[in-house]
Amino acid sequence: MDLILWRHAEAEEGVPDEERRLTPKGVKQAKRIAEWLEERLPEGAVVLSSPARRSRETARQFTKAFEAREELGVGTSAASLLKAAGWPKRDGMVVVVGHQPTLGEAAALALTGQEAVWSLRKGAIVWIASRDREGGRRALLIAALSPDLL
Repeated sequence: MDLILWRHAEAEEGVPDEERRLTPKGVKQAKRIAEWLEERLPEGAVVLSSPARRSRETARQFTKAFEAREELGVGTSAASLLKAAGWPKRDGMVVVVGHQPTLGEAAALALTGQEAVWSLRKGAIVWIASRDREGGRRALLIAALSPDLL
């Protein structure tokens, strides 16, 4: 399994929180990462998003064929996010668009097996793979990328 954790891009301030939109800068951030992903991801990658507007708008820069899921919303746990994504045993590629601090915590849990507070910049991704190796399944960091590096 390959799992990409993608933090939503920069969003407007305001309430209600679930309806915050991407700023013009956020749209640019999301497009940069989406273009990078398009060059590297296989067809058929599953894209899951938080139902929050800013996450859906980020996902939409990559594909219109994504699924917004309540269990990926603001305040979900790292374990719940990984379970919703099918980590570590699902086949294929899954992209999850969501929020901090959950995405950083999910990256830490997937890579180390321990909960920890890790930060992801707005619009950034962490690409993790799960592979069968000698002695069992292993997590492998493929990439960590912020849109301002593109």
